[in-house]
Amino acid sequence: MGVPTQKRTKSSARRRASHFALKKPSVMKCTNCGASLLPHRACDKCGYFKGEKKIATKGSVKK
Repeated sequence: MGVPTQKRTKSSARRRASHFALKKPSVMKCTNCGASLLPHRACDKCGYFKGEKKIATKGSVKK
């Protein structure tokens, strides 16, 4: 098993750990209703994706 031969300095450790920060998720607006949603996903509010109705939502289901 490998064992480190030298101590990693504080500055080196912090420089390495600088990439561990969380990134904000990219958010876009629905072209149909304007609701916020993640890219490459159908809208939860209206069910549209790229201008076409793709999924049924609670408001669009007929009883």
